[in-house]
Amino acid sequence: MSPSSSESSVESLDETGRHVAEVGAAENSPSSRPIKAGARERNGGIDALRAAVTLLVVLHHTALTYGAIGGWYYREIAPSNSPGSLLLILFCTVNQAWFMGLFFLLAGYYTPAAQRRHGTAGFVSERLTRLGIPLLFYFLILSPVTVALASTAKGRSFGRAIAYLWGHGKFEPGPLWFVEALLIFAAVWLVWRSMRQSEAPATLPFPSDKALLAAALGTGLVAFLLRLVWPVGVNVAFLQLGYFASYIVLFSAGCVAAEQRWLERIPEVTKKRWLRIAWRVFPVFPIVVLLAPNMPWLQGHAEGGLNAEALTYAFWEPFIAWGFILGLLNLFQRRFDQLHGVWRRLARRAFLIYIIHPPVLVAVALTWRDVAAPALVKFPVTGSLACALCYVLAGLALRIAVVARIV
Repeated sequence: MSPSSSESSVESLDETGRHVAEVGAAENSPSSRPIKAGARERNGGIDALRAAVTLLVVLHHTALTYGAIGGWYYREIAPSNSPGSLLLILFCTVNQAWFMGLFFLLAGYYTPAAQRRHGTAGFVSERLTRLGIPLLFYFLILSPVTVALASTAKGRSFGRAIAYLWGHGKFEPGPLWFVEALLIFAAVWLVWRSMRQSEAPATLPFPSDKALLAAALGTGLVAFLLRLVWPVGVNVAFLQLGYFASYIVLFSAGCVAAEQRWLERIPEVTKKRWLRIAWRVFPVFPIVVLLAPNMPWLQGHAEGGLNAEALTYAFWEPFIAWGFILGLLNLFQRRFDQLHGVWRRLARRAFLIYIIHPPVLVAVALTWRDVAAPALVKFPVTGSLACALCYVLAGLALRIAVVARIV
């Protein structure tokens, strides 16, 4: 049931896992009206959903701080069988099933339009600027700052920790592993597009339930097989390949859906059916985990391997993802036509919030770590304060011209 994790060290510093969902890499969204090549209209519902799930990322990592399973820079409360910890574990497990997939879907959805708007050379330059510069900044600056901040909880000097990390080249992309993956996906998409450049995009109907079912089953099978080699928690070049079955499927689906504008035209009957499926499947994996201690044939490591828990987890995730993603896309687009006020500002700041949230969250948690309080009290307080601070700091950063141009 654990989210992913990676490691960084200062004198074998602490585990610092990162499995996040990103957000801000999505391009400007289209409206529900037809788009002309080069248009930069926005879809208020998709923008609002992207912004809301950005804050969910912050809360997700707050849950890791206070008892959920998975690596994070600063862990104040270790995972346990306490009710609070179990609820936070469930919260993170459900998040991991769908929110990364949503971000990959949206990134794929806006990739073809971005390439048409900029041209191939301009698209490459834009991706390297918008994604590459934040990735490099996090890698060299925010990552060591966050690790050094977390190390102060164990009595280490912030300055000495920073010096150690920079001196020994202890860098990693943290949550911006998603940006790393997007750069790879964009490169692969460009190669694929160049191989079929003369072909006009086919007109395709929204995928049928049979097609969605086949995609879910195929994704689950590939995820299970990938995790036999790279279990959840194992990184290859900072990427958790055990999760990439759904990421590749959803990014590819987003690219195909862009030509058909599927995300703005989700059939109501399809949305309802898959949302029902998701809620019916929802208890299956938690039940398997709860029953496993008393049923030897169910026991194993959900992260990967030839066992029932790993098999259930791999197939459970896409069924949750398909339903939640379709349901939320439909809900937010019905709720929001255009964004105003706080929602508009939040959407503009979403990518920056995502980039800066690790050091902000760690700092907030550290400020009251000596206050004794249950995990389910600290979780909402720290999470809310971190979200609010990130919102304010992102707004201030966007007043800097060079920052605003990049993000």
